[in-house]
Amino acid sequence: AQALAATGFAGRAPAAVSAGAPRFGAYFEAHIEQGPVLEDADVPLGVVTGALGQRWYDVVVTGQEAHAGPTPMRLRRDALQAATGLMQEVVAIAMDEQPHGRGTVGYVQVHPNSRNVIPGRVTFTVDLRHGDDAGLTRMDARLRAACAALQAEGRVSVSAEQTVYFPPVQFTPELVAAVREGAERAGLAHQDIVSGAGHDA
Repeated sequence: AQALAATGFAGRAPAAVSAGAPRFGAYFEAHIEQGPVLEDADVPLGVVTGALGQRWYDVVVTGQEAHAGPTPMRLRRDALQAATGLMQEVVAIAMDEQPHGRGTVGYVQVHPNSRNVIPGRVTFTVDLRHGDDAGLTRMDARLRAACAALQAEGRVSVSAEQTVYFPPVQFTPELVAAVREGAERAGLAHQDIVSGAGHDA
């Protein structure tokens, strides 16, 4: 509201907050798809049935910095080598939860980030998504188990802190059916889809 007011385009107060105004029973948002699903299927309209739940994590893998030349491979505690294994596990977890599982490592920072130093610490983010809470819980359990197994090997320590949790949302069936019926009346090809974004209505 503050940003809109600053631009001068805030408009009038919504009717819903005016005294005596009728109450709204539903809200629909027409939105371009932010993913490739409809284009891949060559279908012009998606009927959104819900939104994926999300869990975000900050992961830190700590090993030991050492010189790249003098340190034999068998004696290394390479945080990056260990972290890349976890990153691949994120992808595997999501692939095992298709069609709605998603797993993304979107940010990676390597310390000390030097050409000839074995990385001593790697921090990265994990974004897990699923269409139902049981699936999201399974994904969480697998990520935590992978972190624990890596740490148990004894070469690195691993921490994974969950920073965000948004539960999956199932849209009201009657409203979904109304959109589907409207598409059929208009003669538009359509298919049900689940929103992967975190802000759709």
